Amino acid sequence: MELKEVSVSKRHERRVSRLAEDFVIEMLHITKEFPGIKANDDITLQLRKGEVHALLGENGAGKSTLMSVLFGLYQPEAGQIRKNGKEVVIRNPNDANALGIGMVHQHFKLVECFSVLDNIILGVEPNKMGFLQKAEARKKVMALSEKYGLRVDPDALISDISVGMQQRVEILKMLYRDNEILIFDEPTAVLTPQEIDELMEIMRNLAAEGKSILFISHKLNEIMAVADRCTVLRKGKYIGTVETKNTTAEELSAMMVGRNVSFHVDKKPCQPGDVVLDVEHMTVASKIHKNNAVKDVSLKVRRGEIVGIAGVDGNGQTELVDAILGMLRVSGGKVEKSGKDLTNRPAPQIRSDGVALIPPDRQKQGLVLNSSILMNGVLGCEQDKRFCKRGIIRKGQLMGVMPSVLQDYDVRMPSINANAAELSGGNQQKVILAREFGIRKADLVIAVNPTRGLDVGAIEFVYKRIEEQKQAGKAVLLISTELTEIMRLSDRIAVFYKGRCMDILPRETAEINRIGSLMMGITEGGEHA
Repeated sequence: MELKEVSVSKRHERRVSRLAEDFVIEMLHITKEFPGIKANDDITLQLRKGEVHALLGENGAGKSTLMSVLFGLYQPEAGQIRKNGKEVVIRNPNDANALGIGMVHQHFKLVECFSVLDNIILGVEPNKMGFLQKAEARKKVMALSEKYGLRVDPDALISDISVGMQQRVEILKMLYRDNEILIFDEPTAVLTPQEIDELMEIMRNLAAEGKSILFISHKLNEIMAVADRCTVLRKGKYIGTVETKNTTAEELSAMMVGRNVSFHVDKKPCQPGDVVLDVEHMTVASKIHKNNAVKDVSLKVRRGEIVGIAGVDGNGQTELVDAILGMLRVSGGKVEKSGKDLTNRPAPQIRSDGVALIPPDRQKQGLVLNSSILMNGVLGCEQDKRFCKRGIIRKGQLMGVMPSVLQDYDVRMPSINANAAELSGGNQQKVILAREFGIRKADLVIAVNPTRGLDVGAIEFVYKRIEEQKQAGKAVLLISTELTEIMRLSDRIAVFYKGRCMDILPRETAEINRIGSLMMGITEGGEHA
């Protein structure tokens, strides 16, 4: 994804002017422990006034824990926090706010039935003799909105505005409280490309006004685009702090995972064959509201191609997959696989008909954690006569195949009889890949957010294996909220918005801005869906 970058000269001018200044926030030798794990192990982080400082690390590296310590949500076992050179104690978020520290959480803290204005002032409502002074609050909110280019409608209900606009409300909540240190926890996870560009510009404007920003992310391109400096954590430990102008995305990824990582996907030209998956005019009712979750969607996936589905999470992608797999009822249209009607068939029957699945949550949907790695290798394959006979698993047959498949997928494990819970997240995902690609006989692969929660090294491995499935002549349906993932792997890209397939674009001609517009429901003619 291409992001607008601050010119090196402007960055340099800002940075040089700060060198003589003291740090506005210092977190010195912070240690935070939970039962059985040291989430932060002697970590030091120093933030300058007016800079965007990125905090980089894989999932579980300790980034959010460290910021939760700064915001008063956790108390550290060791270390100290200083503001403007003086030691402070932050017992709770109220203490943090009193010190000018605000936080935009990954999952927004907004009341959906309240207006934008009511959410911004909630908890700090201006009053005079017990009467709410809403006009005064509105004036301040609109002034802040204008000053920082946030452009919000104070009277709109949170339930009626986009996710990107909700994030602006969270930012205004911090500014309204006169916060000077702003923490953004994975702020781009639910945004379209255009909204990400807008957020980057907002962060630059805030920094230019003297605000100090801590930006938690695992997306290297965003860090390179907006951050002045970057601190890297790995497995709860401090690895180092670098200036982004003096480093590269490859060097940051090596710091993050401890080895060099290739970002290149050896993608072969697409040579599509027969249609394997054919979804025709599918409609699926929603379980949580009156509107349909999937609305008249038609989609074909052929042998030897990867079709990616792009869209902000919650726009019908999950329901589409569940309906294909027989876990939700199709209320209109049909699903065919290689000409065979699978509409509303039982889920086990559909899976045994040659469908491999990488589920969105490996621990809840992909594995039985308190069962052995060996037995996890046969999950969903109970009707495969190679490994099961009259409902009884043939462990001898499985032992004859599973070890070599696990070795081929580079699963690092204490023993094949160890529980899946003992494996790291990356190795748990590799067990699923080994089962679905190496054990199961399938010609249709459905992969849902296959790299969620993985470090860049494991992501590289998963990409390679998905591409191999395509080269083996299988049809691959990829659903991901990571647009860079969709762009890297897909041959065609279907874009979803509010349950509709807005368009299907060839990868060669698909542009980020075009996809982003479709993700917001804007058609080629500029009309809103």
